[in-house]
Amino acid sequence: MKVILLQDVKSLGKKGDTVNVSDGYARNMLFPQKLGVEANAKNMNDLKLQKANQEKVAKEQLAEAKAFAEVLAATEVTISIKVGEGGRTFGSVSSKEIAEAAKAQHDLDIDKKKIVLAAPIKTLGTTQVPVKLHPKVTAQLTVTVKEA
Repeated sequence: MKVILLQDVKSLGKKGDTVNVSDGYARNMLFPQKLGVEANAKNMNDLKLQKANQEKVAKEQLAEAKAFAEVLAATEVTISIKVGEGGRTFGSVSSKEIAEAAKAQHDLDIDKKKIVLAAPIKTLGTTQVPVKLHPKVTAQLTVTVKEA
């Protein structure tokens, strides 16, 4: 019996896959637990429409991410930090502080988890910080650290 999977099933397939299983496995396992539906014409058409809708949404999200990346590339965020003798900083600038400064200075909502810092910024000056907006889009945000 051909079955369309509604969820990922271990050792059988991923959501949206059409698989061939025995009648008993389909009736006794997949259908009662809502893991799959029979692959008839109506369900196949529904699956095709869902995939088309998901592709459309994915394209829109990619376009939004590219537009936001252009905005971030033209933006500079300034953060003040305490500095001691010899230009040594007290503490460091983290991704949370960068996200808060971007919100306060330019009204940009950036998730702190999307800011990719190899290590916190501990020096004065300008740094290019990568921001992962989408699996295919990474923007560069300019962060300037000055003495408070």
